Amino acid sequence: MDIQILGAHNCESQSSKFTSLLIDNVLAIDAGGLTSSLSLKAQQKLKAILLTHQHYDHVRDIPALGMNFYLHHATINIYSTQSVYDALTTRLLDGKLYPNFLEQPQQNPAIKFTIIEPYRIEQIEGYSILATEVNHSVPTIGYQVTSSEGKIVFYTGDTGPSLADCWKYVSPQLLITDVTAPNRYDEFAKESGHLTPSLLKQELVTFQELKGYLPQVVVVHMNPNLEKEIEAEIAAVAKTLNNSISLAYEGMQLHL
Repeated sequence: MDIQILGAHNCESQSSKFTSLLIDNVLAIDAGGLTSSLSLKAQQKLKAILLTHQHYDHVRDIPALGMNFYLHHATINIYSTQSVYDALTTRLLDGKLYPNFLEQPQQNPAIKFTIIEPYRIEQIEGYSILATEVNHSVPTIGYQVTSSEGKIVFYTGDTGPSLADCWKYVSPQLLITDVTAPNRYDEFAKESGHLTPSLLKQELVTFQELKGYLPQVVVVHMNPNLEKEIEAEIAAVAKTLNNSISLAYEGMQLHL
């Protein structure tokens, strides 16, 4: 399983992109940095997109992808929850702000949306996909993706503390998770449904107690202006837990 970090941040600039992952060139998770990271040819290789929640920085590129597939007379499959579908159809793909590619062209719409339920394994493009609920400011799901070779990655999406129930359902070799701000923002993170290095440490301790091991950890969704501070604090957590924890960056390549 090859995983590319297309976007690793919560702010967009010349050097930072909204969070988005690409697995084996065919499966994307979240759509904040897809179109700005992939050529038109690479976009056409996509078979499916999993969306964690409705916030703009995670769904922004869906209309642009819809246009690309529309012009190529092709269809992209998108999977997420009812709340994400409702947000797309009433806002981004409402036929006023942008064409509704869920209905156009009529015979073969450019976007096919499938609603998935948490805690039920789905077979999607050769992968076993398990969605689990996480703690964020709007309904949000993380995804455990298992390849046919048994390689497993779990991406939490945006999440705050209290992941013990989520950990019961997943057993990844690689964990990709939210660390938005440094420790001095602990209270903000708790209120907004995000993690800091200290909050992540608590969640990893709980994971180890429940599962008996710790996976490799890569953190995303960092605020670029606070990244140096986050990096130093993450290094301290990694040393304390004696585990690999690293900050993602745009173009980062991971292999399982």
